[in-house]
Amino acid sequence: MLGTNLEFYMAYHPQTDGLAERMIQTMEDILGGLCASGMEYKEHEGYTHDWVTFLPAVQLAYNTSQHSTTGKTPALVEKRWNPILPVYHLKKNLLNIHPTAKDFHEMWKRACDTDAE
Repeated sequence: MLGTNLEFYMAYHPQTDGLAERMIQTMEDILGGLCASGMEYKEHEGYTHDWVTFLPAVQLAYNTSQHSTTGKTPALVEKRWNPILPVYHLKKNLLNIHPTAKDFHEMWKRACDTDAE
């Protein structure tokens, strides 16, 4: 009726679930990089390199990043809305910086472009 085909696969075969396996690999790469680079998560009792402490932040970053496969964020695909992150407010506030700071930034960019030529 809808033109779909139902295919059965054996459980626990990564070949049948490529997108999930790719997401897991990406999460492993990010977490491995954070732990290997010596990033530390401060607790009230001290420091730890435990990857579990990074998992919520990495998951949020992954779920709010646009993906090349869909062109959308996983949060938008699943929940039909994107969470508003604190960085969005930061970017908005950075646009309202003092005019002389904007002017200085533009002058710096022009100077760098001139040096490149």
